[in-house]
Amino acid sequence: MQIILLDKVVNLGALGEIVRVKDGYARNFLIPSGRARRATAQAIEEFEKKRAQLEKLAAEKLAEAEALGEKLAGTTLKVTQKAGVDGRLFGSVTNFDISEELGKTGFKVPKSAVRMPTGPIKVVGDSTVSVSLHTDVVVEITVSVYGETA
Repeated sequence: MQIILLDKVVNLGALGEIVRVKDGYARNFLIPSGRARRATAQAIEEFEKKRAQLEKLAAEKLAEAEALGEKLAGTTLKVTQKAGVDGRLFGSVTNFDISEELGKTGFKVPKSAVRMPTGPIKVVGDSTVSVSLHTDVVVEITVSVYGETA
């Protein structure tokens, strides 16, 4: 299916590009989330009329994400979990836990934006985690996990 992108999509394209994707990806994700429209002649014509407005909105989103990224960059987040004497956690620290802790410190970050390349944190100590605030803004934060004995 050919679609026109209404927003920048990672590994797919930028605003205004006409790309071909699988039908299910377009129908189930891109179109319902408002990131794309079917690339019909009428839709392309409407897009060209609204292009300046959409580019302005995209630039505002990027500027907002960059401002938040500058505040968030280099942040050290402290998380306390129950741990054994050897430093392993009973359970783990997930992207949900990190998102919740960031919310307590004043940063509204959805859990889907927290990227943990090595998976959940399962040991006491410092770990580096990426927070993707925008497709172009990725910030590294440090998560310090402290163990409390049961």
